[in-house]
Amino acid sequence: MVHRANASHVGSCFSSVDVLAVLYGRVLNVRPDQPDWADRDRFILSKGHAAAAVYAVLAETGFLPMEDLERYGQNGSSMMTHVSHRIRGVEFSTGSLGHGLPFGVGKALAARRLGADWRTFVLLSDGEMDAGSNWEALMFAAHHGLDNLVAVIDYNKLQSLTTIAETLALEPFADKLQAFGWDVRELDGHDHDTLYDALSSTPWTPGRPAVVLAHTVKGKGVSFMENRVEWHYRSPNAELLARAMAEVRGDDA
Repeated sequence: MVHRANASHVGSCFSSVDVLAVLYGRVLNVRPDQPDWADRDRFILSKGHAAAAVYAVLAETGFLPMEDLERYGQNGSSMMTHVSHRIRGVEFSTGSLGHGLPFGVGKALAARRLGADWRTFVLLSDGEMDAGSNWEALMFAAHHGLDNLVAVIDYNKLQSLTTIAETLALEPFADKLQAFGWDVRELDGHDHDTLYDALSSTPWTPGRPAVVLAHTVKGKGVSFMENRVEWHYRSPNAELLARAMAEVRGDDA
């Protein structure tokens, strides 16, 4: 998809796709044949630049025909390179960072006031935690005891041009999140069983929202992309695409 569209953000897609696979495959209470089912869990991709990963997961789980992925990033297509609510199964469009969590907080508060049982999950990037709107949302959610809200932060330690530490350091990250009133768990963001155990067992404490600090690797699964900042914006050419596909399929194993 990314190669065909000559688009970017493939590294960010690989760092977060395991979280998406666990959410859509094992955790979210959703119906692919009824994407607007009223009692569905809500999922918000706050790091909207990882749209290709979400579209792929939606196709794998039956929300979309697989052939729709060929429209990704093409002129005139609604399948844009930042996630779009025009795509079946997508709750909310994001692109500018720092918007998904405030929106998710609103959804969780709405569920509480409606007496509804559905939960809201928000996937954020570590770099977008630079946005002050996220910290306002963290305070608001804790104040209102929104234990039907789960945030997952894709903590791959890289931003668009350099490391998180060099741009605006987040550590001690878990301590800060806990100080804002959230229950925090740190785990391997590529370990499906560990992710499932954490995401399927919320609320961990009644009356407290939950945040998973998912330690991940940018470009995970492709040796020449892993932990390489240039793959935030770079698109693979035909040769690199073939190498990446071989590694993902395990052809060299």
